[in-house]
Amino acid sequence: MLLIVGTVPDETFPLTIGPPALEGADMIINGIRVPVNRGTPALVGAVLAACQVLGQIPVTTALVGDIGTGKGSRKLYEHLSRELSGIAPTTLAFHYLQPDVDWHNKILFAAEEMKKRPVLIADAGFMYAAKMSGQAPNYDLFTPDVGELSFLADETAPHPFYTRGFILHQDNQVPDLIARAYEYKNGARHLLVKGSVDYVVADGEITGRISNPAAEAMEAMGGTGDTLTGLACALIESGKSIPEACRIAARVNRMAGVYANPTPASQVMDIILQIPKALARVLEDPNTDVRLDTKE
Repeated sequence: MLLIVGTVPDETFPLTIGPPALEGADMIINGIRVPVNRGTPALVGAVLAACQVLGQIPVTTALVGDIGTGKGSRKLYEHLSRELSGIAPTTLAFHYLQPDVDWHNKILFAAEEMKKRPVLIADAGFMYAAKMSGQAPNYDLFTPDVGELSFLADETAPHPFYTRGFILHQDNQVPDLIARAYEYKNGARHLLVKGSVDYVVADGEITGRISNPAAEAMEAMGGTGDTLTGLACALIESGKSIPEACRIAARVNRMAGVYANPTPASQVMDIILQIPKALARVLEDPNTDVRLDTKE
């Protein structure tokens, strides 16, 4: 089972655990509707869209409302530290949560004490906490964008706010940032670096660069990084190896963007609706127009 842990930007949203469904532009969990626009709902939406092609992968969400105060995140941390072994996920994806090193460690230890350790994936706030705790190498996959990679690469930064300016948002320095992240043991076993070029990394080595197709309007859309992470999660739970899942996810996310033909006014749901068509095509021919194991 894939367990997706994250937050909803609504402080009235209760701590809710259960299987999600996609209906129109909304995610529904235990009868509660949440708009799929960006953040964890967008990640979940991408997973559910992928399931239309991959089959009925068991998916459960653990969500809570948090508008940045950390109150909801702490409630979810506390609950999972007690109940994670009973949920028993095989793939565990952490997304938008307020970074908290102490609670992060409790959750990580609970996961590692499970009878069968799940595949551990972290993005966004939880990835920050993983790096800040010094536990990054215990994770199987991080999915940073270039700005987040800069934080992983900065061995002195205790928080993303303090990332050194000289390595911020430098797309052409991605290989150097990847090397720095691993040099200082701030990288997971695998990385999927999201950007104008998506990089697939295994144990510090770049094994894939995916730059095609390219829908330029996607660069300005919020939520497309969340859909990419969701696709990787679904593919890993379906049985793909992590590097293969990352390569396919990057290709599918890009192709869904092309199919959606986005404009600056487009929403991430426009991309999600195209995921089944894009995934079916890529699974039929994963290497079409994809540059793998080559230098750009």
